[in-house]
Amino acid sequence: MNQPAVLPTSLPTILTHRRTIVVVGAGLIGLTTAILLARDGHRVTVLDGDPTLPPATPEEAWVGWRRPGVNQFRQPHLMLPRWTAEMARELPDLLTRLISDGAAQVNTLHLQPERVTHGWRPGDEAFDTVTARRPVLEASLSRLASTQPGLTLRRGVRVTGLVADAGTGWPIPDVRGVTTAQGTVAADLVIDAGGRRTPVPGWLRRLGGPDPALTREPCGFVYYSRHYRASDGHLPTGHGPALSHHPSWSTLTLPSDGGTYCIVLVTSAKDRALRALREEAAWEAAARTSPVAAPWLQHGIPITVVSPIAGLEDVRRDYVRDGRPVVTGLVAVGDASAATNPSLGRGAAIGAIQAVALRDVLAAAPTDASALALAYADATTTRVTPWVDASLRFDRHRLGEIDSDILGLPYIPQDPTWAMTTALLNGATGDPVLARTSARVAGLLTTPREALSDPQVGPRLGVWMGGPRYPGDGPTRDDLLREVAAATATDTFLHVEVEGRSPRGLADDGQEPVSVST
Repeated sequence: MNQPAVLPTSLPTILTHRRTIVVVGAGLIGLTTAILLARDGHRVTVLDGDPTLPPATPEEAWVGWRRPGVNQFRQPHLMLPRWTAEMARELPDLLTRLISDGAAQVNTLHLQPERVTHGWRPGDEAFDTVTARRPVLEASLSRLASTQPGLTLRRGVRVTGLVADAGTGWPIPDVRGVTTAQGTVAADLVIDAGGRRTPVPGWLRRLGGPDPALTREPCGFVYYSRHYRASDGHLPTGHGPALSHHPSWSTLTLPSDGGTYCIVLVTSAKDRALRALREEAAWEAAARTSPVAAPWLQHGIPITVVSPIAGLEDVRRDYVRDGRPVVTGLVAVGDASAATNPSLGRGAAIGAIQAVALRDVLAAAPTDASALALAYADATTTRVTPWVDASLRFDRHRLGEIDSDILGLPYIPQDPTWAMTTALLNGATGDPVLARTSARVAGLLTTPREALSDPQVGPRLGVWMGGPRYPGDGPTRDDLLREVAAATATDTFLHVEVEGRSPRGLADDGQEPVSVST
């Protein structure tokens, strides 16, 4: 893979209005936003309730760093090509630091075999990415933030509420800072980077302000993940895309740093027959049935037990309702603004796009608080919302398809674009043009609407329309259930006979994984 170009760090923009900014939350998007704004000349303070600092080495970060405020801290992550492209343009020194810390440099298209890609073609460098486990990513970003002029990172400071004045023009709060256990921190602008379960809307409610417009729906998926270390230190690429689909379930095979990787089995929360996947033997039996996951399973040794996560929701919060802000002096980024299905891996890339949009809006320096809120809402609608909408639409269809598979019924939605989407996914297994088109959609480089309207794509989809939804030699649902049942019966016997095995349900570092809602 070609190393991403490392460009010189841009000098701060000469701003008419330098702001004092507080960012609530020091996760990936909170720190990314803070660095971008500090480099643009703002005075930025990041407050995070978790007290511990990141360890010095990547492996220490994985083993020893505790982030109880981040539920998915040791869950799988993949940084998409769009995220890497944004960082290459905006924070190239972060990519340099990540590569130095052992992050994997991979090409997401060429995770697939050559019979699919037909070899390297000009332009394939667009699918390059740099990726690592979440603790390693966040530790690298945290160290970069700690050296950034104009940025103060305060850990162990729990934010408890907002400070606000009455707004002008209509009765909305005008946020002027935050309250903490150590006192008040004043700000011209507060940025909510508190994640999908952010407490900020509750704080706003305590001020008497109206709620943001909320769109919420259960994503309905359960994720069973396990991390591995490659036996030979090399990642097992060339077997299939990072996300592949089978009847009633999907698999994720995610490269990571230092020769590690993660395999994830994705099911419906309604699928009682597959709840046994939380057990190691059943999980391995299922993974072995997947022609994409099986080679990854055999290539390394596990470094964690199976860790399930579920009960997540697709959430979107809009702080402008009916053309008017519900609050001024406060904006949200990342999952605090819009949280999507983790299996598509789009959260970090969407958050980075939004962070850049906020930086650009502030650089335009609207002098009126309401004008700033409206300008940011417009930028979010233009740059971010299309990706969120596409992700939510895919979630609904894929979950509907899985639930139909469980019942043995065809999935026939009213939305005609799903037939084209499935034709594209199927065609990507045998047509090099469609493989690249599908990879561009998966990498967040082009929207599905743009991809399907490409005049080079439409004619190629025809031969795949109406064909079997799951082409190839993948397992049927009966195959999967038979293997899981056999492994579960064997594992139950062994669990009685063998003493000293690790307690089920505990992660490798002793932390409880996120519980599965059933």
